[in-house]
Amino acid sequence: MARGTSQGGLTDAIRYDIAQLHTGWMALFFPRQRQQAHSVLGKWQPQSTTGKVAYSVWSVVGTVVVALLYPFVLFGFAARYYTSRIDRTAASLGVLGVIVLSVVVWGGLAALARYRFSTEGFYAVAAAGGVATVAAVFSYLTSRYRGRITTVLFAYPSGMTAIFLPPVVAALYSPALSNVIFPNSTNLAVWLLNNVLTYRGIDEILRARFDLEGLAYVGMWFGIAVPVGWVLGFLVTLANLMRPKSE
Repeated sequence: MARGTSQGGLTDAIRYDIAQLHTGWMALFFPRQRQQAHSVLGKWQPQSTTGKVAYSVWSVVGTVVVALLYPFVLFGFAARYYTSRIDRTAASLGVLGVIVLSVVVWGGLAALARYRFSTEGFYAVAAAGGVATVAAVFSYLTSRYRGRITTVLFAYPSGMTAIFLPPVVAALYSPALSNVIFPNSTNLAVWLLNNVLTYRGIDEILRARFDLEGLAYVGMWFGIAVPVGWVLGFLVTLANLMRPKSE
């Protein structure tokens, strides 16, 4: 019985999400699509033949768009859960706590580099930890403004940079890490060049000007962290628009 109730609740939630997405799509070009509580006007419907045809066509197109978009909404729900936990942890720590935590984590990595890597490697990892700490603080401060645009544009990319940068720099001087990070980074770079960056010959420009070695890996992951942060922020925003946390 409980299992049936759970399945029914999941089905109802999916139907609600899809209906909300479709309603939002219709509201892009047609007024008063979202029915407000206690509203006597009701949902707007076209009266002319041309309007009805346009309304129906836009509705069909919206069905296709929603079918393609909904998996990303689900990912946004999952991302919102984990980012909310991180946000609550950061809020409980405060800016000084975020600094201390980052210094402890990346300071530990730098201490390990002091005994495992060359002097140059130690300085590089320590510098990367310092940059990551600054990025973590910047992410915390920009997210405190509670402005969605500020959070998406700055907080998420800074947070991703704080996570990615020190391990990638450490991999430059660690055979154990480089055997994991560099081959996967190379495969990812090839895929991006062949599938994503082909627009207007961007892939050819990158291939001609850069070799994927040394600090180029750091630049690559920084270049990935920023758009990944934007995409993550957009998906979380989409999840919030679809279903606010209070629901």
